[in-house]
Amino acid sequence: MASLHKSIEIDALAQVAYHQWLQYEEFSEFMDNVQEVRRIDDTHLRWRGVIAGKPIEWVTEVVEHVPGRRIVWRNSEAADTHGVIMFEPLNMGRTRMTLDIEYQPESLEEKIGDVHGIVEANLEDDLQNFKEFVESRGRYTGGPDPNSVSPA
Repeated sequence: MASLHKSIEIDALAQVAYHQWLQYEEFSEFMDNVQEVRRIDDTHLRWRGVIAGKPIEWVTEVVEHVPGRRIVWRNSEAADTHGVIMFEPLNMGRTRMTLDIEYQPESLEEKIGDVHGIVEANLEDDLQNFKEFVESRGRYTGGPDPNSVSPA
């Protein structure tokens, strides 16, 4: 079992970063290996992407959701793959986003990618891209203003 722990600080309010993260359909704009994310229902998402040049699809389930603070998920098709993303408000309108993932590399490509740090590098890139995505907008891109409604 492999595990990754990554944090990044974002120049945005925690509520803004959190609400942007909930815009799953926009993940392909900042995650290089993700082509599409579609909501199946309130807790399930269908993902389509490419890893090592090979198309893949999978479904994740949100198993715990603490609005504004934390989202816990698992891969419905690979029980060994799960993670949590946390949003911690800092001073001066900044946020620390922390992502913990545990996964079991299965295919030869996944095992090679894991050994060579490609999975970790991709995760770091995705978080950096998310940071730039949020900071370049100054607000989140979907639905009503998060300051005017409480999250569901």
